[in-house]
Amino acid sequence: MRSALTGPELRFAVGLAGLALSGLAVHDRSIGRREVAIFRSVNQLPDSLYRPVWALMQSGNLAAGPIAGAAAALAGRPRLGLRLAIGGVTSWALSKAIKRVYRRPRPNGLVAGVHNRGPEATGLGYVSGHAGVAVVLAAAGFTELGPAGRVGALALPPLVGLSRIYVGAHLPLDVIGGAAMGLAVDAAVDRLLRVGLTR
Repeated sequence: MRSALTGPELRFAVGLAGLALSGLAVHDRSIGRREVAIFRSVNQLPDSLYRPVWALMQSGNLAAGPIAGAAAALAGRPRLGLRLAIGGVTSWALSKAIKRVYRRPRPNGLVAGVHNRGPEATGLGYVSGHAGVAVVLAAAGFTELGPAGRVGALALPPLVGLSRIYVGAHLPLDVIGGAAMGLAVDAAVDRLLRVGLTR
């Protein structure tokens, strides 16, 4: 029973369902009042937070998966290293493909008075690649960490997602969709690696 609840099949299904449900609420030229209110409550936080938020946000960039994977491999965890590297890069690449399907603009295209911090994000918004990569890192590393590390792993995805809203790069549904995508990607990579090890 426990393996069924923690196995990759269930995580893949939950991630896919989250991606589909968040996508249903996404429209390319409109946005709900509730989502605008949530966006503004985060985007209007003080500018003094920018430096620590920027540093934290890098945990979701394209290089984060390969860097974490290399660190795990050097620490004697080659399977975890592959899971982190493959999952991180796959999540980032898949986010680019999903953006082309939904074609949702960045916050500037849907919300007035966006407070952009740092270089203004370009391209499309839904889904957030940073949120997806952060979930991959957290999900893959969770079982390998001690109690304190697990708390950090659980905190990483929401903090990275909020950081993307804070800098004006994404809307809340972008982050939710990206996180769901990352969960599905990590589950798929985990399953493939398990199958590979049993052969």
